[in-house]
Amino acid sequence: MYALVKIGLVSMLAVSFGTGLSAYSGEQYVVCKLDPNGDNFLALRACGSSKCSMMAKLGPGTFLMSTDPYSENGWRQVIVQRNMQDDSYSGPMGWVYDRYICEVRY
Repeated sequence: MYALVKIGLVSMLAVSFGTGLSAYSGEQYVVCKLDPNGDNFLALRACGSSKCSMMAKLGPGTFLMSTDPYSENGWRQVIVQRNMQDDSYSGPMGWVYDRYICEVRY
């Protein structure tokens, strides 16, 4: 607990004094590489494991915004977007297996 408080304080001070640290703004992904002869959906799960409950089925072409710059054991936490331009961060949040998402490059 102390380490987290200390890190949080250091981050706040760094931002306050303009050291260039900033919050992660997310990367955009799209659901891809699904097998059209299989289930043809990617499960949005409550945590980063196939043992966690499925919250939604995401079809090919569904846009996602990542909440962290790195995946964890092949899983990435994301926010589901309505379309490519949706920057509201108001969609469902959950975890997807990152083998089936592709980064959107502009």
